[in-house]
Amino acid sequence: MKILGIESSCDETAAAIVENGTKVLSNEIASQVEIHARYGGVVPEVASRQHILSIIPVIRKAMDDAETGWDYLDGIAVTVGPGLAGSLLVGASAAKALAAVKGLPLVAVNHLEAHMYANWLGDDEPVFPLLCLIVSGGHSDLVLMRGHGDYKMLGRTRDDAAGEAFDKAARIMGLGYPGGPAIDKAAENGNPCIDLPHSWIKGTNDFSFSGIKTYLQKLSEEEKIDKDNIFDLAASFQKAVVDVLVGKTIEAALQNDVRQILLSGGVAANRMLRRRIAENSHVPVLIPKPVFCTDNAAMVASCGYFRLKDGRISPLDVDVVPGLKLI
Repeated sequence: MKILGIESSCDETAAAIVENGTKVLSNEIASQVEIHARYGGVVPEVASRQHILSIIPVIRKAMDDAETGWDYLDGIAVTVGPGLAGSLLVGASAAKALAAVKGLPLVAVNHLEAHMYANWLGDDEPVFPLLCLIVSGGHSDLVLMRGHGDYKMLGRTRDDAAGEAFDKAARIMGLGYPGGPAIDKAAENGNPCIDLPHSWIKGTNDFSFSGIKTYLQKLSEEEKIDKDNIFDLAASFQKAVVDVLVGKTIEAALQNDVRQILLSGGVAANRMLRRRIAENSHVPVLIPKPVFCTDNAAMVASCGYFRLKDGRISPLDVDVVPGLKLI
């Protein structure tokens, strides 16, 4: 089964063709990073307008790269939430129009669920039950996955998500946008010697990263951030966030007797997080390639394949839901 995946939840316009949920035949991404970098973050109206310009060329490129035609596709999967309303509408409208014209089944996909399915695009197939850590700009979730479509939320952020904290911290330190890669790069030249607050929220699997962001803001206001300590501060901030993410994940994995841990979401591309969680886990850890950690359509197509296989087809009037929940 070949599935066309379409992703436009934020600032990446993406299309991909995936076979049987695991084999990536093409994965095309039109990034808007340079457009939004001048603003220090994503501007929703600008993002949606750029999606309109990019969506058809990106889909055509994905089809060409996969060397396939419409007659060889079995379905179209598209992200319908969560995300920016205007951005979601562009991808969903394109997918619905194509599904109607080509007579293909439409599969509406949750963006967070798609991130988890990025782990099906690697060499090793995930084994249930498993624990998935979803870390992105808008989410920091711990999800127990007992089977396809069978989820239990174990923990989530109570305030800032990890990716959001990275972006805000990078802005405070003057490291640029996007914050995650900027801090990861700066940390290479630093020593994590600065003691920063860790919010453990004992007795729960929830996360909180607003405190460390506020602490950095206070240091900035007191003019204690300069070129002499910026690299050490970046390394220390990264370590503080990773300490909590890894610690909470390992603890939840032990509590729920899972067979594997999956890492997913844009922050999953962080090198320290990838290394530390693999080193400390008592069970195998699956981590997608960096290109499948950030927003992409291959993960949407993979998720769509398993949904379609179970007969979960969406009506053509399905709407986008910017605040869509996984559970």
